[in-house]
Amino acid sequence: MKRINMSVLRVITLIMTLILIVSCVPAPSVAAITPPYIDTGIDPESWALIPAGSFPYGQHDHITEVNYDYEMMVTTVTNEQYARFLNEALTAGVIRVGEVEVETGEQVWAEIGAYGFYPGDPYDGYKHEEEIKPGDKLFFPTEVDGVRITFDGQTFRAIHEYSNHPATMVTWFGANAYCEYYDWRLPSEIEWEKAARGTEIVDGHGLPFPWGTHIERNNANYYSSFDLFVKMFGKLGNTTSVGFYNGKTYTLEEISYTTLASASPYGIYDMAGNVWQWTGDDYPKQHYRHMRGGSFYSYEVDLRVWKFNSAGPQHYSPQVGFRCAR
Repeated sequence: MKRINMSVLRVITLIMTLILIVSCVPAPSVAAITPPYIDTGIDPESWALIPAGSFPYGQHDHITEVNYDYEMMVTTVTNEQYARFLNEALTAGVIRVGEVEVETGEQVWAEIGAYGFYPGDPYDGYKHEEEIKPGDKLFFPTEVDGVRITFDGQTFRAIHEYSNHPATMVTWFGANAYCEYYDWRLPSEIEWEKAARGTEIVDGHGLPFPWGTHIERNNANYYSSFDLFVKMFGKLGNTTSVGFYNGKTYTLEEISYTTLASASPYGIYDMAGNVWQWTGDDYPKQHYRHMRGGSFYSYEVDLRVWKFNSAGPQHYSPQVGFRCAR
């Protein structure tokens, strides 16, 4: 296996972000400006019930049965929540902080961050499939640009202004570890989509967006939505506080922004835009994990509930977060 240094790693990570997370224009500088803290009034600790039953799945509305009730987090996991997990898991000895090897294909490099053991995945030996072996896996890097959680050698802390923003820069391994630590799980793609669109049929089709059939700029945080932070600071390209698009008007520094109520039929927020969200499926003959929902750097078409993205489980990005199901 080939080993590469950190400078090469950063180039590879940038290329992966540009290719995998859609766009031909330069990536946003998420660290350029720290926005003010905004309380949306939506509780990140809350859950929503999704009852058993059928729903239209995918772009072609295949009626799909989910024969059990389940719950989904009302918001994506926040930086404050993820920092709390890291501290609890560190104290419990479930994770460690330091240098850990990251492997993709024939390339291996070292990163500094929080890491823990993962038991590996079944391997089918299919063309282009990479084997996910048992061993320590990076959960969250601590020494790269764009992180909103700091580590002083003993304690993880969310940057206050970003404490109720989605936890980003978390690998699939790190998202999976968070959910499993609390006896939850990452949602399957079917669970995620049902929670996002519900069961309603309009003109023979399921809802393309969580709130309905059309999208407006103040429904969600996406590339051309021009949210409050963009109005205040220019073309920023950044996350918004979880649950931001709830019908509330926000006023900061004499600038107002009125959002539309954009929760899913089950009262779940940010199922379109803000950050892509890891899902839990491990599909045969591939190592990639799928993400749903689109991000602040996606165009409207990628916010439709059936759209997905994918990346290796070691991938992290300022545009990728997650939520749990149970």
